[in-house]
Amino acid sequence: MTVSESTNWFAVQVKATHEKRVVSMLDYRGIESYLPLYESRRHWRDRIKQVEVPLFPGYIFSRFGLAERGVLLKTPSVTRVVGIGSTPIPVDEREIAAIQAVVNSGLRLAPHPFLRVGHRVRIEGGALYGLEGLITDFRRRNHLIVSVTLLQRSVAVEIDSAWVTPIKTPREKVPA
Repeated sequence: MTVSESTNWFAVQVKATHEKRVVSMLDYRGIESYLPLYESRRHWRDRIKQVEVPLFPGYIFSRFGLAERGVLLKTPSVTRVVGIGSTPIPVDEREIAAIQAVVNSGLRLAPHPFLRVGHRVRIEGGALYGLEGLITDFRRRNHLIVSVTLLQRSVAVEIDSAWVTPIKTPREKVPA
């Protein structure tokens, strides 16, 4: 399927631990999909291993037109397209681009609780130059929080605090 004006990114809920399988099946069917992964240490009785796990467990992102929704929903292990009731809601392109930039940056990242409060910032240096998100001081290290509003989920990535510039929102008053 080619990307056209009528395609959007959507969050797709899938059965737990089936994310990689669903992405593979969608790729085979020609439907663009994206599964952001991060490395995590897993402990077994006899060893510790670094494994790649989904950044948003139980969800993948897929770009399709609403006409392809039926094909997507018939894919085994796909539960639903996230939205309001039966109406799918697209994920903001900027949020997908931000997640892709964070994953591709090579910086250490991890899932993070979704934040509604905090100041929006823009990164002015390094691999994430131009990216916007929320900043927080997390475990004595500076982290940028990139959120997917529709899923109410976030990702934290370690950054250098010197790269951060606050963004003024319309609600903030400029000091006189």
